[in-house]
Amino acid sequence: MFGRKKQSTARIETLIAAGTRIEGNVFVSGGVHLEGTVVGNVVAEPGVAAVLSIAPKGVVEGCVEVPRVIVHGEVRGDIKASDKVQLGPTAKVSGDVSYGVIEMAAGAVIQGRLVSSAAAQPAGP
Repeated sequence: MFGRKKQSTARIETLIAAGTRIEGNVFVSGGVHLEGTVVGNVVAEPGVAAVLSIAPKGVVEGCVEVPRVIVHGEVRGDIKASDKVQLGPTAKVSGDVSYGVIEMAAGAVIQGRLVSSAAAQPAGP
């Protein structure tokens, strides 16, 4: 009755394994779990409920534009998440973070600005 809402778990469809290095942009349309390195941007296809989960040793050297982003590793670039950003205790972000909802654990580091997407919306009449 009372208590926390059960959150839907994202279905991970793609694994980028540890030791894997991708150079170039990655376009996602579902759930992606990153344990390796992406040197380039990670972008969701328009209109899909994509999720990017970055493991503690995972690294993105570029911008991330995915509706839901879970970071336990490192992002060296901006994050634009229209839905939710979750930063674990080992997360490091060197860039601005735009979000609908944000959840940060103690220990997460952001070297940049936090920008609520609600604040970016123009005020109504």
